[in-house]
Amino acid sequence: VERFVLISTDKAVNPTNVMGATKRAAEMVVQYMNEHSSTRFISVRFGNVLGSDGSVVPLFKKQIAEGGPVTVTHPDVTRYFMTIPEACQLVLQAGAIGEGGEVMLLDMGQPTKIKDLAEDLIRFSGYEPGRDIEITYIGLRPGEKLYEELLLDEENTTATRHEKIYIANLAKYDVDKFTSVLAELEKASYEGNEEAVRLMLGELVETYHPDEAPVAMVAAGTDS
Repeated sequence: VERFVLISTDKAVNPTNVMGATKRAAEMVVQYMNEHSSTRFISVRFGNVLGSDGSVVPLFKKQIAEGGPVTVTHPDVTRYFMTIPEACQLVLQAGAIGEGGEVMLLDMGQPTKIKDLAEDLIRFSGYEPGRDIEITYIGLRPGEKLYEELLLDEENTTATRHEKIYIANLAKYDVDKFTSVLAELEKASYEGNEEAVRLMLGELVETYHPDEAPVAMVAAGTDS
């Protein structure tokens, strides 16, 4: 295979849950593999894709069709969104541009309040929010961020020839420690030892802080 593109996520930045931590770990694996293979390994990091499998939009539409309520965890929760065609085109472009080893960022524009998205969908369905269809705030869940981050504070980016694609300049990691911890993580995973898996993920991804996370998100779906 000439090129391999990993679909990563903005949740890999300062991850607060296992999903985000495993995505950051996967980026590290891809960078490692790029140094040990003739294949060009590239990671692409972006936010939520509207209407994709697991997206919050079909959930909201279902709740609206049932007469509500539409469930959101917090009135201030925001997420980055793009359409399916935008996501596909940018992933293909990133795969074409990448020389190998990069973590690429896709320009997601401005973040959107999930509350605003819910209100818009209610109006598009011919109803009035708060009158015909209620929005209910159902509380926070562990490991969920109020705001997603596209970059770590200490990271910066390099422009590419595509105006919406940037390369993240990430801090180097200790390769020997990485391979050792990865082997321990694999062992713990095969053994089904969840506590050891979380411990090894914390060793592997130093920015993973599950107990320090501000929390809030949409009730379900990959947009949450």
